[in-house]
Amino acid sequence: MVFSVVVILVVLKLLAELGLAALNRAEVRRHAARAPAGVAAIMDEATYRKATDYTLAKNRLGVIEGIFDTGVLLAVLFGGVLPWVFGQVTAWGGPDATWTGALAILLAGGLLSLPGLPFDWWAQFHLEARFGFNKATPALWLTDKIKGTVLAFALGFPLLWALLSLVHRVGGVWWIWGFGLMFGVQLLMMVLYPKLILPLFNKLTPLPEGELRVRLMALAERTGFAARTIEVMDGSKRSGHSNAFFTGFGRFRRIVLFDTLIAQLSPEELEAVLAHEIGHYRRGHIPKMLALAAVLQLAGFWAVAALARSDWFNPAFGFAAGQLAPAFLLFGLLGGVATFWLTPLMNLLSRKHEYEADAFARAALEGPAAMIAALRKLAQKNLTNLTPHPWFSGFYYSHPTMLEREAALRAG
Repeated sequence: MVFSVVVILVVLKLLAELGLAALNRAEVRRHAARAPAGVAAIMDEATYRKATDYTLAKNRLGVIEGIFDTGVLLAVLFGGVLPWVFGQVTAWGGPDATWTGALAILLAGGLLSLPGLPFDWWAQFHLEARFGFNKATPALWLTDKIKGTVLAFALGFPLLWALLSLVHRVGGVWWIWGFGLMFGVQLLMMVLYPKLILPLFNKLTPLPEGELRVRLMALAERTGFAARTIEVMDGSKRSGHSNAFFTGFGRFRRIVLFDTLIAQLSPEELEAVLAHEIGHYRRGHIPKMLALAAVLQLAGFWAVAALARSDWFNPAFGFAAGQLAPAFLLFGLLGGVATFWLTPLMNLLSRKHEYEADAFARAALEGPAAMIAALRKLAQKNLTNLTPHPWFSGFYYSHPTMLEREAALRAG
C-alpha cells in the first residue's frame, strides 16, 4: 500500500511538472516568431529571439532532469540502497550511538547528490556558456562543490547529532525542542552567513567612495534604512546574471549588489533596485516569511516524529519502525512530493511582497520611471522569458512577470 501511494504521488508530481513545462513551451513558441506589442518595447528583435531560445533550452534540460530525478528517487526508495548505507554506517558504533545516525544521513544525502552532477555541469558549461552567461572555470566549479560538501558535513553533522540526541534527553516531545534548535540555528545563520560562509565562495567589498555611494547612502537614509555599508559581490566570476539581495535582520541587516548589476545599470536605476530591497525591509517581509517558515518547520518536525513512531512508514522502505534517523532522511526525500503542491501559494505571497516593494521604490523615487527602466534592462541582460504561460508563472514564479510589474508600477 505504501509503495503504491508513494509511486502515485511521485508520478503525479512529475506529470504536473511535465504538463506545466509543456504549456510554457507551447506559449513561448506561439510568440517566438513575433513578440507581443508590450514585449517589443522591452527587447529588440535579436535579444527577444535569444531569450526565447534560452527559455526553450532550459525547458528541455529541465524536462530531462525531472524524469531522471524521479527515476533515481524511486530506485533509491525501493531498491534497498538506503537500508544498506545505514546498515554499513551504524555498524561502526554501538546500538544506541546517535553519531552514526547523523553520519548515515549525511553520507546518504551526499551519495544521492552525485547523479545530478552531470546535469549541473551541462547547465553551467554548455547551456549557460552557449548564451554567454557562464564565467566559471571547471576548477572553480569543482572547488565550489568540494567546499559545499565540506560545509554540509561540518555544519550538518553536529546539528543532526544534537537533533537525534534530543530523543534520549526529552523523550516524545523531542520534536518541539528540535524545532526550537533548528529555528534558532537558522536565525543565527542569517547573521553569520554573509560574514563567515559567503566569503568562502565570493568576495564582498564595501561600495567604493564616489557619487554612486553617496546617492545610495542618501537614499537609505531618507527611506529609514540606516545602512552602515552597501556591499558589492563579485558574482561576475561565476555568471553574467545580475542580482541584488537583502540578508540578516536588525542591526545585522545588509544589502548586497552583484558587480554585474552595477556594471549594467545607471545610478538612477541602481537607486530603484536599492529602494526595492529596502521596501522589503520597511514592509516587514522578512519577519513575515520567517513566521511562515517557522509554522511549516514545526509541522515538519511533528510529521517526522509521527512517521517515526508509526509501524508502517519505516518498514515500507526497509527500516525498523521507531528509528528516527531513517525517518528524517525519508521525510527529506519525500517531503518535496507534498510541499510541491504548496508552491503556487508560497509564490503568490512572494509576488504580493514584490508588488509592495516595487510600490515602495516608486514612492521613494517619486515615480515609476527608474524602476521600470531597471526592470527592462535586467530583463534584457538576463534573457528573461517575457511570454510565460499564466499557469506556469502562477505556479513557479516568485516574482510577477515583467509586464505585470510594469503595469502595476504605471497604475500606481
